[in-house]
Amino acid sequence: MTRRSVFFISDGTAITAETLGHSLITQFPDVEFEQFRVPFVDSEEAAHQVAADINQASARDGAPAIVFNTIVDEALCAILHGSTGVILDLFATFIEPLEQALGVDHMPVIGQAHGASELRRYEDRMEATNYALSHDDGVSIDFKDADLILVGVSRSGKTPTCLYMALHFGVKAANYPLTEDDLDEMRLPPFLRRYKSKLVGLMIEPARLAEIRETRKPGSRYASQRQCLRETDAAESLLRMEGVPVFHTTHSSVEEIASRVLLQLGLQREMF
Repeated sequence: MTRRSVFFISDGTAITAETLGHSLITQFPDVEFEQFRVPFVDSEEAAHQVAADINQASARDGAPAIVFNTIVDEALCAILHGSTGVILDLFATFIEPLEQALGVDHMPVIGQAHGASELRRYEDRMEATNYALSHDDGVSIDFKDADLILVGVSRSGKTPTCLYMALHFGVKAANYPLTEDDLDEMRLPPFLRRYKSKLVGLMIEPARLAEIRETRKPGSRYASQRQCLRETDAAESLLRMEGVPVFHTTHSSVEEIASRVLLQLGLQREMF
């Protein structure tokens, strides 16, 4: 397998460079990438240092390093272009067409994409995160302010999905684990039924659930294949019977699950 170094470089957090760059390199499964995220390259000294790192990586690999760059300062970008790497300027690719389409020149400002300049949205995200934490795993069953409620068996992916939606979209997401009593009775508890329009079920394959639970409580009944199969079968039957939409999480990322849930409930939220 071919091995190449890839750098995600920015004068800010490097989140944009890494997000887009990583999406692109996944299209090349036959190449093994060693990844380096380099944020806050906002001085000539820092730019020269990362250029030296790029040169070193290129020499080690015997091939030019791949560099995804979102630095806005042209002088700093020029330093990177003096390295031996293949420099992919993500902003430069799109800025000129955008200027032509909008009829105005851009204003290069560091940290615009992931800063806290829009204080209201930032506060909404922090408030939603606190909500998700305080309504995690059935800790609170007062769901009147929830935008949505994830339900499913324990360890089916509810908590990380709620936190992702809160942090990225400002969605107040609660979650409730279906208990053995719920599954034995084959009905949703009354405090959930009144919010049925906000409910979304998460399901997971029993074999994968057993693996996850085994790391948490090794050798327990909770983690046994038999128990996991019983719970997942009962939970899916219950949710289908109650008319709750169900999404399977076994082979899906948190990002994909969150996007599907928001689409299902018609919740249109901006990420930034």
